[in-house]
Amino acid sequence: MAPLGGGTVPVQDHVALAEIELCGELIIAASNAEDRLSLESIDEVLRVAETRDGPAGG
Repeated sequence: MAPLGGGTVPVQDHVALAEIELCGELIIAASNAEDRLSLESIDEVLRVAETRDGPAGG
């Protein structure tokens, strides 16, 4: 069986890469926090408001 992508072109899953980046940011924020992160802090790290409002803020 040939490797995925034919072995010449690397296969990238952009959604998975974005999720990994957000998880990394969340881990960093949690490790820098003195206490548990609030839901608002988690939303800020994960940029939830930007997703809801859009890039122009609505």
